[in-house]
Amino acid sequence: MKLRSMQPSDWQDIARIYAEGIATGYATFEQEVPTYDSWDQNHLSECRIVAELNKQIQGWAALSAVSGRCVYGGVAEVSVYVAENARGLGIGKSLMQELIVQSEDAGLWTLQSGIFPENTASILLHEKVGFRKIGYRERVGKLNSSWKDNVLFERRSTKVGID
Repeated sequence: MKLRSMQPSDWQDIARIYAEGIATGYATFEQEVPTYDSWDQNHLSECRIVAELNKQIQGWAALSAVSGRCVYGGVAEVSVYVAENARGLGIGKSLMQELIVQSEDAGLWTLQSGIFPENTASILLHEKVGFRKIGYRERVGKLNSSWKDNVLFERRSTKVGID
């Protein structure tokens, strides 16, 4: 497996993997893949990673700001997606580990995620790479007319923002 920086030319593969996540019904509140421009505007310009296996993109990870307020400038929301045919191969873990390194290099001190409770693979992945469960949001939003809960996770850096 090779990890590298995401390029705009990767969008077709990113969108395909994102669509596979949307189709599960437990990866995101999104119901359709946005345009690249919309996705690009909503994610930080740094910390965008793809995982290649046999020269094909099989996963991606990126961060988005949690707030425009400067006090939250070191806090970002995690997105990590693995292609349906590549799940269970350690791609998600590799992406998350690299995302953590890059986020600290970029000066971020907290990564957070809101995960649907039925997405047990994502919950286990977050726990494996040092995230801790910090809460539970009940009926936080609707997906296909059904209320969904979110389990909240965060990872606080031991290198950035400790003074």
